[in-house]
Amino acid sequence: MNNNEVAEDTGIQDSEEIEQESEEYISEDNIIQVVSFSLLNDVEYGIDILSIHEILKVIDIARLPNTPPFIKGVINLRGNVIPVVNVRKRFGYKESKITDESRIVVVGVQGKLIGLLVDMVFQVFRIPLKDIDTPSELIEGVSAEFIQGVARMKDRLIVILKLDNILFPEEGYEKQK
Repeated sequence: MNNNEVAEDTGIQDSEEIEQESEEYISEDNIIQVVSFSLLNDVEYGIDILSIHEILKVIDIARLPNTPPFIKGVINLRGNVIPVVNVRKRFGYKESKITDESRIVVVGVQGKLIGLLVDMVFQVFRIPLKDIDTPSELIEGVSAEFIQGVARMKDRLIVILKLDNILFPEEGYEKQK
């Protein structure tokens, strides 16, 4: 799926004005494109667009017994059974109601498709790598397991997620391969 397809499927727009604000030329090799979403009104997260398979309106999620509390259930996506992670619960936030703006972001993680239930998807950003701080410089502890970096934008910060640890808990359940 290319960037235009993500924008068309979700109604989100590419943020060209942010790219144009940069006075220096930045090659495509030095840019990451992220789809941003929110869990709380004041926290914005991003996922590398290359990891995203598609973005869906919330569909029926079948609950499963004996799963970690952050696993919302599974969905049937064109014959594929895909686990759905409630990202709010995975990050230790209080669960919220599913609204018309809620989305399931289907991503590829460790060769598998996983759905991420988020409150709202915003837009696609092109972010120069030089504007992303690594978590080791910013954060210590458990939070770093989910964070690839923090992007500094003109008037906002976007926490860029590391997807490898989203589904597989660090304790209590073994990683499945």
